Amino acid sequence: MALRDEFVHLHVHTEYSLLDGMCRIPKLLAQVREYGMPAVAVTDHGNLFCGVEFYQQAMKAGVKPIIGSEMYVAPGSRHDRNVRNMAEAAYHLLLLAENETGYKNLLRLSSAGYLEGFYYKPRVDKELLDEHHEGLIALSACLAGEVAAEAGRGNLDAAERVACTYRDIFGQDNFFVELQDEGLPEQHRVNPVLVKLAQKCGVGIVATNDCHYINRTDAFAHDILLCIQTGSAVEEEGRLKFPTEEFYVKSPAEMAERFSEWPQALENAAEIGHRCNVELELGQRLLPRYPVPEPHTPSSHLRELVEKGLRERYPKIRREVRDRVEHELAIIEQMNYTSYFLVVWDFVNFARRNAIPVGPGRGSGTGSLVSYALRITDLDPLKYGLQFERFVNPERVSPPDFDIDFCYNRREKVINYVREKYGDRNVSQIITFGKMAARAVIRDVGRVLNLPYGLVDKVAKLVPWQPGVTLADALE
Repeated sequence: MALRDEFVHLHVHTEYSLLDGMCRIPKLLAQVREYGMPAVAVTDHGNLFCGVEFYQQAMKAGVKPIIGSEMYVAPGSRHDRNVRNMAEAAYHLLLLAENETGYKNLLRLSSAGYLEGFYYKPRVDKELLDEHHEGLIALSACLAGEVAAEAGRGNLDAAERVACTYRDIFGQDNFFVELQDEGLPEQHRVNPVLVKLAQKCGVGIVATNDCHYINRTDAFAHDILLCIQTGSAVEEEGRLKFPTEEFYVKSPAEMAERFSEWPQALENAAEIGHRCNVELELGQRLLPRYPVPEPHTPSSHLRELVEKGLRERYPKIRREVRDRVEHELAIIEQMNYTSYFLVVWDFVNFARRNAIPVGPGRGSGTGSLVSYALRITDLDPLKYGLQFERFVNPERVSPPDFDIDFCYNRREKVINYVREKYGDRNVSQIITFGKMAARAVIRDVGRVLNLPYGLVDKVAKLVPWQPGVTLADALE
């Protein structure tokens, strides 16, 4: 296969580079397939939010997913907040997972960036990189990377020192000096300098395009997105703006033309694409195990708790109650959810013992008589004709999920109890992403374009109120 057909994009920002990236995953994969590229990386700013979604969609599309992130690296310690602005608080560094070990280290670094180094952005430092470098390939990033920034300022000794530090952290074959050409004069000036630096440090060069949108024609829409992010208007002077329309997913031929002077940089992009091979084990049920007291098994302990609860709930246990409980317990045991029910009972019981208000239950979990007996819920499913199979069904793959509400001022006590009992590594909280709804985005774009409020309001009100409606639906 010719070199021009082998190029792999290693620097790409999806919509999870919030209000900055516009490479939606399905469109990105379609474009990559159209170009005949075997793989593509996703490297969102400071996070791995789209990692699993990207992996699943790429595997389905027949494109090898390369999971990465453009990390923010503090110039000194990640704990240092004695800086005036984001430009001083962190440099960029691109990290790609070469294998499963690298993926796990990427997760650790991303978490540490938020939990330990957050200041303006989630930051790591060279100490953390040294600790979690294994299985990672590092690229020196764009002009906001430390190597390029020092070279751009004319501090060649400092640039070389930084490049050699990264070489020593990641290994000679795992650190590359990144070359970009989005038509910026600074890039044309600094790229030859970066090539010489790479030679002096004994590391490779790699060609990337800083992809923030799919096609060149998306540049104006991306500019509007930046205005929404910064609260600016398109006509505003001195606002954040990308200086060219070159931040799109270029074809292999376009990249070959841009970097014809340095073919090795193109070859290395393809080689890194070949080297990065991560296989995620998805679909596993990694449920925590409740520590049952001797001489019980999880099943016998659950039955004992349910029996005790039934006697408290019902003065006289009718045949209907008995049959329903046996039916539910049989399905729970058959599907290996016994520990799950015990764990939920455990932390709800902790809350009740400590006078932390707990909601009566909502969602499909209220259809379980077992959960009613355990006081996980406070609604009698028999009284209201609620079906257990809406919650746990042998014919449905998805696991059960109790929706439980705790009093907001003391819910942290429950979370801490679960962490202490089952281990920090086994407990996490779910993230949610705010999306720009159809009506809201029309109003935002109208503001950015300085359109008359009456016109914007009229167009926005034409969008139906129904939940989940898209602009495409509204146009139809």
